[in-house]
Amino acid sequence: MTQDRVRLPEPDTKGGMTVERAISARRSRRDYLDRPLTVGQIGQLLWSMQGCTGEGCLKAAPSAGATFPLEVFAVVGSGGVTGLEAGVYRYLPEDHELSLHREGDARDALAEAALGQPWVRFAPVVFVVAAEAARTTGRYGDRGMRYVHMEAGHAAQNLALQCESLGLGTVAVGAYRDASAASAVGLSMPLEVLYILPVGSY
Repeated sequence: MTQDRVRLPEPDTKGGMTVERAISARRSRRDYLDRPLTVGQIGQLLWSMQGCTGEGCLKAAPSAGATFPLEVFAVVGSGGVTGLEAGVYRYLPEDHELSLHREGDARDALAEAALGQPWVRFAPVVFVVAAEAARTTGRYGDRGMRYVHMEAGHAAQNLALQCESLGLGTVAVGAYRDASAASAVGLSMPLEVLYILPVGSY
C-alpha cells in the first residue's frame, strides 16, 4: 500500500443490521464527533455506493444500461481517516482501491463552495459524487440525464443506509456552486459534481 494507491479491505457482505432497521434509523445527520474513520469504514461506504457486486463489475447501485456514469471521490481531512494522509481520493471499483487524486485537505474550499455549510468543513470525510453524463446520454440522448441523476440518488441512499449500519451519520448536500465545488476537489469537464455527502461518527 502506498499513499498513491490504497488497497481497501474486502467489504462485509453480511453486516449486522437489517435493511429494515437501517431504513427506519436513517436521518440526515449534520453533527459529527471529532473522531477519525477507519480505512475499513471508508472502503465499506465506497463499496456500498459503487462497488462491484457481480460479474463484469456490475455495481451496487443500478445504472441505466450499465453505462456507469458516476465517479466517487473521498475528501479526507487532516486526521480524518486513520492511516491516510489528507487528500482527495478517487474510488476504483474494479480494484476496490483508492487512488490519490489531489494532496491536501480540501474541506475548507469545498465548504466555501457549499455556501459555508459547516458540516462539510468539519466532517472527517466528505464523499463527492460526480458524473460524466456522456457515458449515459451517448446511448439514451437527453433522457439519459434523468438516468444519471437517478443513479446518483441510488448511490447516495446506499451510502446513507450503510452509514446507519456502521453507526455513522451523513447528510445529502445539494446547495453548492458547481464550478467552485469542482475546483475544490480538482475536477474538470466532463466530470460534474452532483452530490456532496459529509460523513462522520455521531
